[in-house]
Amino acid sequence: MRIYAYSIDYVPDVVEILQKTNVGILGGFLSFFLVLFVNQTNGRFLEMYGFSKACSGRIQDVAGLAKTQLPAELADKLIRHFNAAHISGYVGLNAIGMGSPYSKTFFFDHYNEEHKLLTPSEMKALSHHDMDNSGLCMKELVTWCQMDIAQFRKDGHIDTYQEKFLHSKVLDFRAAMDGMYDYTDQPPHFFYIHFLVLLSALYLPLFAIDTAYAAGWGADKSIGLDILQGVIVFLQCIFVVGLRSLGTKMIDPYGDDLEDLSVINYVEGTLEICGTILGAKQPSIDGPIPTTGLL
Repeated sequence: MRIYAYSIDYVPDVVEILQKTNVGILGGFLSFFLVLFVNQTNGRFLEMYGFSKACSGRIQDVAGLAKTQLPAELADKLIRHFNAAHISGYVGLNAIGMGSPYSKTFFFDHYNEEHKLLTPSEMKALSHHDMDNSGLCMKELVTWCQMDIAQFRKDGHIDTYQEKFLHSKVLDFRAAMDGMYDYTDQPPHFFYIHFLVLLSALYLPLFAIDTAYAAGWGADKSIGLDILQGVIVFLQCIFVVGLRSLGTKMIDPYGDDLEDLSVINYVEGTLEICGTILGAKQPSIDGPIPTTGLL
């Protein structure tokens, strides 16, 4: 259109007609919905980040309690089951159809072999679950943790209050993991995203046409103004398409995109912290107990 403008020396009548239109109204309407969409998806993203960190936190809580209240072999058994539930929960997200890269073969089995989380007999007991396509394996492992805790109380290792407290931590973990499944099971409505795609596909060409007609005709032509208007059109395209793509990417934070949540970091960090907690040894104090300024 600007090439045509430089090929003539007069102002076409259509330019005066188009000057009466207001594409900016459509742009403001689109901007409102785009920002609203990105705000909603960002809220989902942060909520799921909170769920992931809550899962890790509850495992660390139970590890600390188990270390101080249970024999070493029983504490190790409970935390093994708990970490296995954590990892299998991320594998089960594949059941939602979100394209999660965390599979049983390349994710769960890797950590299970490296950290000896489940014995062969325990793996056999879970074999009736399709871990890649169901969250039921995570549910059963959480139930194993509850059964472990109940047995510890029956055997006299913990009292009723400690049992109740440990159960609350395990159930908080399950609630956080269920929160991930709830969000991934219900993404933003397809028609909402389709509406934004359609609106942006209509608006961007209209904005480019309107900008081209407003860049000057006849004696008002200017190369500098053409460059400036071209940059504005380019930035507007980045704004509209970029925000739409950003919002779409944040809908599923458990994929393999660079901006997705660091699930591997959460899992490995939790395993490392649990190992540190269970292996912690308080040194004995030789000689008189030192005093501090607080006493």
